[in-house]
Amino acid sequence: MRTPDLDQLDLAILACLQADARTIAEVIGAKVGLSAAAVQRRIKRLREAGVIEKEIAVLSPAALGLNMTFVVMVEMERESLGVLDVFRRQVLAESCVQQCYYVTGTADFALVVTCRDMTAFEAFSRRMFVDNPDVRHFTTSVAMDRVKVGLTLPLA
Repeated sequence: MRTPDLDQLDLAILACLQADARTIAEVIGAKVGLSAAAVQRRIKRLREAGVIEKEIAVLSPAALGLNMTFVVMVEMERESLGVLDVFRRQVLAESCVQQCYYVTGTADFALVVTCRDMTAFEAFSRRMFVDNPDVRHFTTSVAMDRVKVGLTLPLA
């Protein structure tokens, strides 16, 4: 995908939307010095260009009883494209996997997983890692505190 040319107004609009995607065009326009219609046109262009991928609600894990977060490093038995693709599909099908990265180093994948409790994580880890012949090794760290969680990107 070609990176679209973004000017300072686009970046200012994106900053507003990253802070709160429900911010109306009139409010954004007042902050960046554009009319609401101009803001709406720019947002439409940013969506169509793929700069804005998705607009979602951010939920509180604690309010939903999802009190445990785990960081899991996964080392695959072999790095064939087929094995990696199968694992990617398995990860995509698991709602408790919040993030997954294909990484360099000793591990092949780094996962951030959220579960209700240790019993739920044990069931997940058996399904994804223990019973999976393509997984050589995995290590798990339990998050003690959610210091910073987000997907906002630096726009400066």
